[in-house]
Amino acid sequence: MTEDMRQAKRPVSAALAGPYGHPFHPILVTVPIGAWIASVVFDIGSHIVDEPATLARGAQWLIAIGVLGALAAAAIGFLDLFAIPSGTRAFRIGLIHMSLNLVVTLAFALGFWWRTAGTGVDGAVGAGPLTLSIVALVLLGVSGYLGGMLAYHFGVRVADENTQAEGFRR
Repeated sequence: MTEDMRQAKRPVSAALAGPYGHPFHPILVTVPIGAWIASVVFDIGSHIVDEPATLARGAQWLIAIGVLGALAAAAIGFLDLFAIPSGTRAFRIGLIHMSLNLVVTLAFALGFWWRTAGTGVDGAVGAGPLTLSIVALVLLGVSGYLGGMLAYHFGVRVADENTQAEGFRR
């Protein structure tokens, strides 16, 4: 294992980013992912129920929760990115992953603003905010694929093979 690979497996700050082999970033990203997927389900549901404003309002809350959760996940993700040696393919993919996530977070924040500007929620979610959320979710999927590549293909913040082998000893 090269020194660059060892460096990418160790946290910049174990107290903030999670201990060796157990990073906090993958735990934190479940909040925005779940909230934003649920918000789109609520958005679509607002077009098929008798009380659309209830689901539209719920989607607004879910978007806000997702944005706040994304900011927390991003802060920890920055620490994980700093553990990856610059100039490597893993670092470049990490930058793309981060950039896409920032675009997604901005898109949902814009969508939240769009929904709250004006008269407020009184019916089904409009086509514009719904389309923005769906596009943002597609970008989130691409970013998630890249995040998975960092962890599962390149082993960023994943324990080395010797540590992993301890779990398979009888």
